[in-house]
Amino acid sequence: MQVALDDYVWAAGIATELVNTTAEVWRGDDRLPDLAALVAFTEPHGDRPGGDDDVPGALAELARRGRISDLHAVHALRTTVRDLIDRPDRDRLIAGATRLTSSAQGATLMPDPAHEGRVRWAVPLRDGATIADALSLICGMGILGVVHTLGERRFRPCTAPTCRGAFIDTTRPGSRRYCMPGLCGNRANVANHRARQAGQARRAATCDRPTSPE
Repeated sequence: MQVALDDYVWAAGIATELVNTTAEVWRGDDRLPDLAALVAFTEPHGDRPGGDDDVPGALAELARRGRISDLHAVHALRTTVRDLIDRPDRDRLIAGATRLTSSAQGATLMPDPAHEGRVRWAVPLRDGATIADALSLICGMGILGVVHTLGERRFRPCTAPTCRGAFIDTTRPGSRRYCMPGLCGNRANVANHRARQAGQARRAATCDRPTSPE
């Protein structure tokens, strides 16, 4: 398995997904409680679009081989990544993300699956790497890519009032507000709609009150 240097959007997306599996975000419900959940997490998030055709599902396959110690290592990893997102000092991000890539063999040129006859820089995992090693490399590469390309201001807390999630914003305009737009964004919209309705009801009640005779 390898992570290309220009795959930072894909990698940062997995980092965001990982940090938002905690019980803190899900109000007491850890979304990675066991190895089966870890496999389920990797299946939809494991392969980048246009990835290597010779290793489809490589991340999920590593998860299937995982042990309890690997699950604990993934839990520790998401804490580390969340800490980096929460305190996005540039030097700190670079140092922390660099440590996360320690499971790599070193950068090399690999065939580009999206362009026949072309190559690109990529970082392969060392032999015998675990699922925790793979996710660590992905998160590290995602953070480094975002810091270099977009800047440290793209590491943010979720703005939904009741959410404790965080995310790495890789959108072109940099205008993302929620860690899980489909969930937190909808919750915020519903809350705002109810607040507007309540305000309208209060104003209507005030207007309907009989005025005191002079």
